Amino acid sequence: MTEYLRDNLLNHLQEIARERHPYFASGGHFYVQTYIRQQLSLWGEMTIHEFIVAGKVHKNLILNLPAATSVNDIDQVNKNPRANSQDNSKNNLEIDPSQPLIIIGAHYDGVPNSPAADDNGTGVAVLLELARIIAAEPLAYPVQLIAFDLEEYGLLGSAAYVETLKAQERQVRIMLSLEMLGYCDRTPNSQKYPAGLEHFYPNTGDFIALIGNFSLILDLMKMGGEIRRSGTPCEWLPIPNRGELVPSTRLSDHAPFWDAGYPAVMVTDTAFMRNPHYHKESDRIDTLDLDFLTGVCQGLALAIRKL
Repeated sequence: MTEYLRDNLLNHLQEIARERHPYFASGGHFYVQTYIRQQLSLWGEMTIHEFIVAGKVHKNLILNLPAATSVNDIDQVNKNPRANSQDNSKNNLEIDPSQPLIIIGAHYDGVPNSPAADDNGTGVAVLLELARIIAAEPLAYPVQLIAFDLEEYGLLGSAAYVETLKAQERQVRIMLSLEMLGYCDRTPNSQKYPAGLEHFYPNTGDFIALIGNFSLILDLMKMGGEIRRSGTPCEWLPIPNRGELVPSTRLSDHAPFWDAGYPAVMVTDTAFMRNPHYHKESDRIDTLDLDFLTGVCQGLALAIRKL
């Protein structure tokens, strides 16, 4: 199972890790957008959330997976989730709009002149595998798995989607932002922190971090414990005041959710505080630790079920 998951993640990365800036590498951006859309549509009902920036239409790609409301529902999906999802108009189960959502998101745009393998090819690859895993065994809550656009332009895709959620008065159980998940450095002093946090966390960059609202401290502990039990080191940081005291904790698509009052968590390998290839041409697949990435994906798949 681990080898199968690792191979799937690598296959996704080989499609995604390419220049994909929405303006300066629009061909790569469209290729990756199309690949994500094809992959998500294998597992259920897909919708496109469009938003306009500077006169150009951009797209957030959304897979909607209903909650498992009974044993029969789970059995129905488990029989053949791929076949069930071929015709979205015949989706087995419908999402109840009164139920709180679990939202799992990852941005698919990249910075100029970089294949952006870790940032955020790894997040998208895990998003696609979580779609497959959750479709096969639904959660207690309905789930939206979202590939956001224009994160690198100021979190514009997620901010636009949050406006839609607010307008619809949708409740959110939790939002998870998958932001760089595949860089690991097991040498001492490889991990940096915002000032002060270095006194409380390890100096070796071999863990995945969960950074969430202070009100989510129990969820952070449960999820972090499950990830650790699965074999991947994990640290968690509950943060007050929407992260304003530590601005670097706001640098992903969870921040608009924080600002709108939704509970949200960034899942991250800590980006530039560990990865020297951040926003560079050298952010390539061969710099990643695929075993670490596979462990993160496995741990998240287990941890999400504790929510």
